Amino acid sequence: MNTKEIQEIYDRYVIPNYIRNPILLEKGSGVDVWDAEGKRYLDLFSGWAVSLLGHCHPNVVAAIQTQAAKLQHAPNIYYTEPQGLLAKHISEKSFGGQCFFCNSGAEANEAAIKLARIHNANTGRYKIITFLNSFHGRTIATVTATAQPKYHKGVAPLVEGFSYVPFNDLDALKKSIDDKTCAIMLEPIQGEGGINIATKEFMHGIRKLCDEKGLLMILDEVQCGMGRSGKYFAYQHYDSEPDVMTLAKALGGGVAIGAMTAKKEIAKSLVPGSHASTFGGNPLACAAGVAVFETIEREGLLENVRKMGSYSV
Repeated sequence: MNTKEIQEIYDRYVIPNYIRNPILLEKGSGVDVWDAEGKRYLDLFSGWAVSLLGHCHPNVVAAIQTQAAKLQHAPNIYYTEPQGLLAKHISEKSFGGQCFFCNSGAEANEAAIKLARIHNANTGRYKIITFLNSFHGRTIATVTATAQPKYHKGVAPLVEGFSYVPFNDLDALKKSIDDKTCAIMLEPIQGEGGINIATKEFMHGIRKLCDEKGLLMILDEVQCGMGRSGKYFAYQHYDSEPDVMTLAKALGGGVAIGAMTAKKEIAKSLVPGSHASTFGGNPLACAAGVAVFETIEREGLLENVRKMGSYSV
């Protein structure tokens, strides 16, 4: 089918909540994509930070094909090797936590918000502080956590218990904490908000505040994680470990997957029945995620990110 025919199908059957370029993409390889007429484009968009390894990386394609022929889905009443191996990769390359798997960054952040409140259920603390120009997702809780009024339009009432302070303003943060605060949630590098980078003083200050006041430090690395900063996770530039971290986007190399990892003493608050995801941790997506980690290591991509970043930052 040609571009015009597909556009007509979209006009009739697809909700128009996106502004789309008049291009019908047909295939991709590496940094290139091709439209239905065979025209090649250099893809600088990277699928909203998903295509970390480029389009259709051979290692990811092979992992998906192999797993698809064996077992595509299994509910979380069983064990599967890909989920275990992916959790191991995330834990060993971060702060040794335990993982919960889902399908997107918004779901991962929902899980982190829910964990923070469940973990503090006996204390009566439920408030979470986020930062201006943040972006944490499109669900009702994560859009509330997103401190950008344009995303709140038309969805009120928002979820109770969220407050916002300026990014990199430690004094404002200190003043906003009260006896009902349970967590501080931020992106070490704000993405959608404009590539705003947390200072070392700010990150160290948040870690100190959380330790002093018994708060959880939640880092949203959905966009800045998975090697984009030259380390596996952006927090590793600061020597300030979080209590909870969320991942998605590049984690699956093009396959939908999200993850939340938390320190073991916090993760144990999620007992059977407290949270779940039907498709979370499915073997197909996790096999892709394992291939992403293996490819980053095998091809020395972190070193390449640091090298390329030195030219442009």
